[in-house]
Amino acid sequence: MQTGRSVVYAKNGGAAASQPLAVSAAISILKQGGSFIDAAIALSAVICVVEPGASHLGGDAFLVTHHAASKTNLAFNGSGEASHAATPDAYKDGIPLHGYKSATVPGLVSTWFETHSRYGKLPISTVLQHAIDYADNGFPANSGFVKRIAGHLAVAPDTHVFRDMGIDVNVKLGDLVVQKKLAQSLREIASGGRAAFYEGRIAQQLIKGSEGWFNAEDLKAHTTRVLDPLSVKYRDLTVYGQPPPTQGMILMEELLLNERFDVASLSESERIHVGVESKKIGFADRNAILGDPEFIDVNVQKILSKDNIDARYDQISMDSAMTDIAPVSEGSDTTYFLVADKDGNAVSWIQSVFHGFGSSWIIPETGILLNNRLTGFSPDPSSPNIIAPGKRPAHTLNAFTAVNPDGTLHLVGGTPGANIQVQTNLQLIVNIVDLKMNVQEATEAPRWQHLSLPGQSSEEELGNGVLEIENRVPTAVLDQLRAKGHDVRPLAAWGHGSSVQLMQVLPNGTLAFGSDPRCEGHASGI
Repeated sequence: MQTGRSVVYAKNGGAAASQPLAVSAAISILKQGGSFIDAAIALSAVICVVEPGASHLGGDAFLVTHHAASKTNLAFNGSGEASHAATPDAYKDGIPLHGYKSATVPGLVSTWFETHSRYGKLPISTVLQHAIDYADNGFPANSGFVKRIAGHLAVAPDTHVFRDMGIDVNVKLGDLVVQKKLAQSLREIASGGRAAFYEGRIAQQLIKGSEGWFNAEDLKAHTTRVLDPLSVKYRDLTVYGQPPPTQGMILMEELLLNERFDVASLSESERIHVGVESKKIGFADRNAILGDPEFIDVNVQKILSKDNIDARYDQISMDSAMTDIAPVSEGSDTTYFLVADKDGNAVSWIQSVFHGFGSSWIIPETGILLNNRLTGFSPDPSSPNIIAPGKRPAHTLNAFTAVNPDGTLHLVGGTPGANIQVQTNLQLIVNIVDLKMNVQEATEAPRWQHLSLPGQSSEEELGNGVLEIENRVPTAVLDQLRAKGHDVRPLAAWGHGSSVQLMQVLPNGTLAFGSDPRCEGHASGI
């Protein structure tokens, strides 16, 4: 297929993200001799400055790393816990969308230092310098930045978030955006390390500004969890993803179900149908068990077991769509990026403040936007995802890597998009592995998304719902899907709610990067 962007081929590393300035920062760090994690932290920090509606220092992060020399893969869980005061009784009227009571303890900065302690080469002060410069001296606003401000004002017209960030709501394309308070906070972190955020002035401002809703113990108790990732075999590859409390388990289950089919020989409508049905099953099993594994037993292995996959496979009819799926008897705005270095190490990284501009609340005098991740808890007392002090909500965030049979790296990829993420990642892997597309073709190919509500993820994502498909798919295919019982709604040609970044290691060792034209970013290599 003809693509609008070219594949980027490189031998000495590269990066792909939704904001070109952040990609440039990563490339700069790699050229200075930095590791893949040094470059990723630099990119992460710049994204917080230049794309604050999607992720920020007051948000969270999840990543999967591949270390080439040891052929090891790790999952870093940078999600935060609910405040000591966050009991169900405190939210009898529901969890507010905005304000500090909608937030969990921020986990992103902790994740910077946890990853840097393992894989960093350059000083953190060097790694954060690009972000400090953009915050202190300004960066030109792009169209995404301007649109996000307008979008948030439509939802929260009385917000003070832009005033407290020092951002003019009337900013125009190309205008410089300066954030002096954020620059100062980044300097404190660069010089004072992790403690500057979780114990120093920033922590004290969070405690004081939230009137004690967050306390010193909440911040002191937070850690970034480092875990073995979930993994499944798909064809000849081993695919790695995020363990609970994220919904990476859905992608794993989707892959196990799709592997039961000769996907490459299916028609386009049949291939979409199998993907949608496996998505429905994955969410049904997710709804039944997903929560914080430090509070409840989350038996992912049972979900991914042969017995469960056998039972679920038998439920998929090639002739008709499922509309109601019960568990087999016996939880907006996000940034995804990837970075690889010359040594073959790579990271698949996703970070978020949850909804656009998170809690719409700034930690006073810091320029740091707080997440609203607490809204990811369920209000249902019987749910495994019910709120509790110190508990982490179920997360949509997930990212994946895939390795060859000999353990060498093959794929790195992911996307923003809430509950769309696991659906998109399935399509990417199928496009590369089964349909033999290159990374840019796989990224630009028309995509589908199945949602309970048109254009909108819901917490449950039940079997009934609408199947939205970019209108570049032939009308005949849409009609065939309708004949199976799917409620098909066309999307604009590039209207899918995702923005993919994708990397493949070719058999000759060259890195091939793809970047989604559905966002303003790009890929770059060395």
